[in-house]
Amino acid sequence: MASSATSAPSPSTTAYREARDTLVSLAGRHDDAVREFRWPDVGERFNWAIDWFDAFARGNDATGLWIVEEDGSEQKLTFDELVQRSDQVATWLESLGVGKGDRVLLMLGNQVELWETMLAVFKLGAIVMPTTAALGPADLRDRVDRGGARAVVVGESDAAKFDEVPGDYVRVVVGSAEGWHSYADAYAVEGHPFETTTAAADPLLLYFTSGTTSKPKLVEHTQVSYPVGHLSTMYWIGVRPGDVHLAISSPGWAKHAWSCFFAPWIAEATIFVYNYTRFDAVALLEQIRRAKVTTFCAPPTVWRMLIQADLGGTEGKGALRELLAAGEPLNPEVISQVEKAWGLTIRDGYGQTETTLQIGNIAGEQLKPGSMGRPMPGVPVALVDPLTNEPADEGEIVLDLSQHPVNLMTGYLGDDERQAEAMAGGYYHTGDVAQRDEDGYITYIGRTDDVFKASDYKVSPFELESVLIEHPAVAEAAVVPAPDPTRLAVPKAYVALAAGHEPDAETAKSILGYAREHLAPYLRVRRIEFYELPKTISGKIRRVELRDREQRAFDEGQSISEEFRDDQFPELRSQR
Repeated sequence: MASSATSAPSPSTTAYREARDTLVSLAGRHDDAVREFRWPDVGERFNWAIDWFDAFARGNDATGLWIVEEDGSEQKLTFDELVQRSDQVATWLESLGVGKGDRVLLMLGNQVELWETMLAVFKLGAIVMPTTAALGPADLRDRVDRGGARAVVVGESDAAKFDEVPGDYVRVVVGSAEGWHSYADAYAVEGHPFETTTAAADPLLLYFTSGTTSKPKLVEHTQVSYPVGHLSTMYWIGVRPGDVHLAISSPGWAKHAWSCFFAPWIAEATIFVYNYTRFDAVALLEQIRRAKVTTFCAPPTVWRMLIQADLGGTEGKGALRELLAAGEPLNPEVISQVEKAWGLTIRDGYGQTETTLQIGNIAGEQLKPGSMGRPMPGVPVALVDPLTNEPADEGEIVLDLSQHPVNLMTGYLGDDERQAEAMAGGYYHTGDVAQRDEDGYITYIGRTDDVFKASDYKVSPFELESVLIEHPAVAEAAVVPAPDPTRLAVPKAYVALAAGHEPDAETAKSILGYAREHLAPYLRVRRIEFYELPKTISGKIRRVELRDREQRAFDEGQSISEEFRDDQFPELRSQR
């Protein structure tokens, strides 16, 4: 139940702040951070929205959330306004019967109500199930059913989808829809401070993964695993109190919680959002400069589009201090072009829905081309041989469960088989393969399912794709094994072309020739096809579909007429 807030910080608040300040003070001193940082002991009872956010935000007139629309209109809310409004929303949801332990499906865009509702549900001790608005009724039925939704909060344009989603759940709409509670009613309620008691191990978030290879898994996080675990993400970003942070991310996915919610507010920074219907690099850069954005995180796809625009030289970076990329490995060519224009280096990072940031390149530290960096303070990263489960310098990225990773999920709900596989042998298994050098820097190779052998050589699709993406005609590429009776398999590239390039033999020859010049002979791309790359709803390439397509054609004895092969171009033989 709610009661008046106390003025003195709780022990958990104090411990949390001390841990945060330690990481901020050790920026650029990674070895010291690894040695000195300890996860904060927040006690057996902890609620991030109350013990951290309310503690620093109540009465705080600094801007906490700044949303700019494509037409130039904008909303700014102070931290104190966010406290007051989330108190109102929590009080109102409580009156509708939403309480501690209830699961709330949240399907909103980048709008003020999204952040208010996240805070409000946390304050109630309820559980948020973030969901992308791109889903249709069939996927929503699965989420409501498997997730056990007690309430849903959606935008007006999506309410009709739930006509086909049966269930006795509270329906809340931002806007209006027949038979739904209007979110606007919350603002008429007199809110009150909350002091809900939640155990540190109580569930807080349920995430459906994007399902690159199979049916989406349901990932459970606690009051600690994300709220405390994202100290690692804040440290990697390099965001500081008073900063303005922008992350290009779609609501409904874990990365949005990483960089558009927890990390910046852990740092007491402003969250800046620029909404657009169609990506416009020039408009985005103008907003970054106007808002004096200091820390900027974007997926590699966005970075690839940005470098095709005029970055404006060193003046074009505005107030930017830190540049980040996450979501998929970043190609070295993109890093190089941005570095030449702005004198700033895009830093890569690695994590999953199941965790917070595990590995990253840190501000002020030496970077090695192609490397994801080193393990984060407090995160027990190891590499193990996938066959023997023994430590190795090349192997699967795992977390050592004997060291009790704070930033690891509780598990996969309702899927004991996957849970057992993920936690087998005393490790949490990421399913990603990497190499570690003598300095401890880790370089991504690929998913365990994506790495393949060609002529008895192990092939990392990412290594080949990183070269292909350097060619001006290539917007995106996915490399998969094409079955071959002689070599077992040969590397084939599925390519999405950049604007202005034709999917013809000349383009194919140019790309294959470039790959020959820049790859070792045993890594040569032997085939190429111009193709619309299949992706998950979160934008990740589904290589499994491409592999299956190749295998079906081989099993049926059919050739793929749309592909080009290197032996079609005798002139390429003169190249090494």
